[in-house]
Amino acid sequence: MPHPPRQGAGRAAPARRRPVVLLVLGAAVGALLAAAGLSSPGPAALPPGVVALVNAAPIREEDYLSAIDGIAADRREAPSAADRARVLDRLIEEELLVQRGLALDLARQDRRVRADLTQTVIDGVVTQAEESEPSDAELQAFFDAERAFFAGPGRLRVRQVFVRTTAPSDPAALARADQAAQRLRAGEAIAVVQKALGETPLAPLPDTALPPAKLRDYLGPTALRAALELDGDDVSDPIRSGTGYHVLQVVERQPDAAPALADIRPQVVAELRRRAGEAALRAYLDGLRGDAEVVVREPLP
Repeated sequence: MPHPPRQGAGRAAPARRRPVVLLVLGAAVGALLAAAGLSSPGPAALPPGVVALVNAAPIREEDYLSAIDGIAADRREAPSAADRARVLDRLIEEELLVQRGLALDLARQDRRVRADLTQTVIDGVVTQAEESEPSDAELQAFFDAERAFFAGPGRLRVRQVFVRTTAPSDPAALARADQAAQRLRAGEAIAVVQKALGETPLAPLPDTALPPAKLRDYLGPTALRAALELDGDDVSDPIRSGTGYHVLQVVERQPDAAPALADIRPQVVAELRRRAGEAALRAYLDGLRGDAEVVVREPLP
């Protein structure tokens, strides 16, 4: 014999079914809206050249297609619909992360992000200036004005007083080298000073003009740099090397003539572009400073 329903059971069943009914109705309404193109903004609602909007920020079609082309190049086949969806998802998530980073002010707080951002702006300014192709007249004018820059390092005729050292710290040898420099600056002949205070180096310098690359074999890199910075008959301070102290005097300097523009055209173009980039960056920074309000603490700590 069937049991009669318990009191209230007739009301409970419709209550349990209500969420399901609402979900079904919601899905049906969503389907109708989608069919009518009203459920979400479709392609027609987006600006031209945009494939998605993320908090009103556009995902450019150019970036999307570039990523698709990258997949096609790697796989050597057309990307599938799933691939295209994944690419768009990645770009959307990337934009969300960028927006979050900006909200957290990472460009100011994180040194690495700040450095990357700064370098990106610099690269954009410099690259735009460096990409321009100079005319033949511009290139020739630049080369004529900077002919000395493109000339070789020339040849140097150098004489030296060499004082050998016997220990890492050798005050006596340094004192002799200092005395040699003073006597040379007073006008005493280098041969006399060398005989009185110096010693014969392991590789005596030839008494002739040599290119810097060859001179380095006799003096070493540190003494060569000092010799290249000397003017006329200037005398260097004592220069320490692995074997002793060198007191140098440039006797003769023979500058090299610059080669013809046709022979070094790529180097001249590269240098012209590099300087154009530097000038563009300087002008850009000056413009930013001119438009900015900069307050500096005085006095500085």
